[in-house]
Amino acid sequence: MRYLILSDIHSNWEALTAVLAEAGREGYDRIVCCGDLVGYGADPNRVTDWVRENVEPVIRGNHDKIAVGIGDLEWFNDAAQESALWTRSTLTPGNFEYLLALPQGPMVLDDLAIVHGSPADEDEYIITPTDASMVAASVPHPVTFFGHTHLQGGFQLIGRAAIAVNRVPLRADRFELELQPDVTYLLNPGSIGQPRDTDPRAAWAVFDSEARRVTYRRCGYDIEGAKAKIIQSGLPEGLAFRLDLGR
Repeated sequence: MRYLILSDIHSNWEALTAVLAEAGREGYDRIVCCGDLVGYGADPNRVTDWVRENVEPVIRGNHDKIAVGIGDLEWFNDAAQESALWTRSTLTPGNFEYLLALPQGPMVLDDLAIVHGSPADEDEYIITPTDASMVAASVPHPVTFFGHTHLQGGFQLIGRAAIAVNRVPLRADRFELELQPDVTYLLNPGSIGQPRDTDPRAAWAVFDSEARRVTYRRCGYDIEGAKAKIIQSGLPEGLAFRLDLGR
């Protein structure tokens, strides 16, 4: 089975469509999503409509929750708060109800598991090997994908020791990770809609469960178009300009 692993789309329709076009050239069998369909970007309904029709399973992210009134808005910075309130006012009733009903991770499938933040806490950030080692005992599957940090890569876990996994180099479009037996993997496909690892290109991954291989991918997209929509919508301009920086 070839799984297309998506995360942190963040209402960025231009990035999502570029990823789907690129991923479609090599093919996949099933799409899964680690959450944060909405927030920051200007196309929450377009993205959510597409996910509803094409992706199963999906778990919720923190921006999905806050957009439908779950959680404390004060934990978000000013721009994220403004974006959440704008998204809440923009969502169609059907998309609001869909996001409201999204399940919390972890979700375990036959070949993999998905979480948003960490296996122990959906809102927790796993950034460093120390972070990963602290949740090693909670990892629900030998191959678990997570999002939330917008940082492509992840960790190999051997016991409680965590070793960082590389991401796609800046001047390349892929990095292949061959999965080893007796090693647990906690892997982040990166963010489609708002990367934060200094590479502004959209990020995703493909997991081939038979070949035991994860292919990390990057591709460019119409950043200018995405920026223009954010500015025209009245969202904070900083949400547009950060797309150029990958931060």
